Amino acid sequence: MTGNNKQPKEIQRREFISKTILAAGTALAAPGILLTVANAKSESEGASSNVRWGMLVDSNKCVENCTACVDACNEENGINLLQRPSGQDDGMWNAQRPQWIRKVKLQDRQTGEITNLPLMCQHCESPPCVDVCPTGASFKRADGIVMVDRHICIGCRYCMMACPYKARSFLHQNVAEQRVHTPRGKGCVESCNLCVHRIDAGATTTACQDACNKDGHQAILFGDLKDPDSELSQMLRQKSSGQIRADLELNTGVRYTSL
Repeated sequence: MTGNNKQPKEIQRREFISKTILAAGTALAAPGILLTVANAKSESEGASSNVRWGMLVDSNKCVENCTACVDACNEENGINLLQRPSGQDDGMWNAQRPQWIRKVKLQDRQTGEITNLPLMCQHCESPPCVDVCPTGASFKRADGIVMVDRHICIGCRYCMMACPYKARSFLHQNVAEQRVHTPRGKGCVESCNLCVHRIDAGATTTACQDACNKDGHQAILFGDLKDPDSELSQMLRQKSSGQIRADLELNTGVRYTSL
């Protein structure tokens, strides 16, 4: 008789715990996964295909020795928290340390003209990194943001080889400190995700754009490529812009003026 009374109570207890966990949010059961599906309006709605997030970089306004966008990205995503391994020389550290965004210098072979610009994941409409990933860790959200799910990334680095922009980094060491909104781990590939945690929380700018604006350059503009009334769409109509390696026909979400 006693055993029969305990069974319903146990079932009720499990049901109560299950409902409590669901109410608290999926992130409790699977940290980081929520970042891949969340939406600024509602976590249950998911990313919307009515939006395609993108960026326009005005290379004429990009200053050669300015690293504001790089520094802001490192701070926002906790990349600057990674410590150099003891005894590692400068060459190895610079080759292996993660870089989600970097400044590059392009030179026209015929005219010799030099162009400076920030280079990050280009958030392709048809991303090669997604095509080659054997586990599905590399994926593109409905809103066009290309990401890496560190929970199923096996560190094969096929995506790094497939990316024509060298926009991805491999984490070679343990991460002692990290930002809550940007989960990172040794043995995983990572790259720019257009500050997805900010966008899913309702923000309309990225950390690199804010830093560039703060320094007075205003070379970076983030927005919705599908919204004809967005500032980004209006600027793309006003200025001539192009894609890096347009010949690959990847239809990148990041565009540049004066390439």
